[in-house]
Amino acid sequence: MHEAWKKLDLEGEGLQTLNVRYNRAMRRTSTAFPLMLGFPLGLHRWYLREPVGAIAYPLLCLSALWSGWRFGVIAGISVGAVVLAFLVFDLFWVPRHCVAFNKALRMRQFLQPGQAPPPGYRGRYVDEGLEDYLQIKAGERAGHQPMSGNAPTPAESSASASTPPSFNEQEAMLRELMRTRKEHRDTD
Repeated sequence: MHEAWKKLDLEGEGLQTLNVRYNRAMRRTSTAFPLMLGFPLGLHRWYLREPVGAIAYPLLCLSALWSGWRFGVIAGISVGAVVLAFLVFDLFWVPRHCVAFNKALRMRQFLQPGQAPPPGYRGRYVDEGLEDYLQIKAGERAGHQPMSGNAPTPAESSASASTPPSFNEQEAMLRELMRTRKEHRDTD
């Protein structure tokens, strides 16, 4: 099932579709390294979408063959050594390029300008009780605060307006609200 989700596309708009498109377009070193065996054709550079290097490899290989034929074996070997030096460079360049390519691809996929928000989106959630919370936190002291002899009980402290009601108190308020609505409907 690991590979199956990568091919599944529900053709909808959203994160799943973006992930499928990204997964299809990303470049992998596990593919690029075997393609390096075709370096005389620049296959690994074409795969990594780097056309300058892809064109340079065949030209360098042809120049190595031509210089070896035209100027002797020593000239051909020296140009061939340049080609092999580029190939060794690519052993270190390919992983870094894959990471950079995939990062740029992710940014293009997920940060597309002009995308409209999904239907029903109302923006960020705003906590309406934030001011009360900030006032409570501003009045607190850091560190250990000793208990005084006349500390309020938990029921008294939750009844104050500055602290939110507990879960049980919220449930009781909801039951009371439902009961009053039901009574109001019955009287009409």
